[in-house]
Amino acid sequence: AGRKASALQPNRPEGHFWTAANMGELAESYGMRQGIRYRSPIRQELETVLRIAPAYQAGSADRALGRWYARVPRLFGGSRRLAEEHLRASLKYDPNSTLSHLFLAELFLDDGRKDEARRELQAVIDAPPDPDWTPEDAEYKEKARKTLGSLK
Repeated sequence: AGRKASALQPNRPEGHFWTAANMGELAESYGMRQGIRYRSPIRQELETVLRIAPAYQAGSADRALGRWYARVPRLFGGSRRLAEEHLRASLKYDPNSTLSHLFLAELFLDDGRKDEARRELQAVIDAPPDPDWTPEDAEYKEKARKTLGSLK
C-alpha cells in the first residue's frame, strides 16, 4: 500500500513513510542477517520524507532514521552520531515524544552514557499524556520506569 501511495503521489510523505515503516518491521522480524538487505530502501524512503515534509507526524521520519542509524551496524552505514542527531531533531517537532526520548535513552545506554540515559528515561516518565498515543505512551513509560529502576 505504501509503495502504491508513493507511486501515485510521490510528493506526499505518507506513502514513503509507511513503506519505510513496513520494511523496517519486516527487516526486524527477519533478524539482522536477512533484514540488513532492507537498509538502503528504508533509509532512502525516510530521507525522501525529510525532503518533502520533515514535520510529518511530529518528526517521525527523523525518529525512524535515528533508530535506523542506531540499529544498523557501522559497516553497513550505521552511525551513533547520526542516530543521536536525528533523534534530537525529532524532538524539535514534539519535545514530549516518549518514543524519541526512549530511543535516545537506549542509544545512550548502549554507549555507556548512563547519566544522559537517566535524563531521557525521566523525560519519558514525566511527559504529559498524549491522547493520540495513550496505549503506546503507557507501554513506553512502564519500560522507562523498569529501565531506570535497574540503573539505580
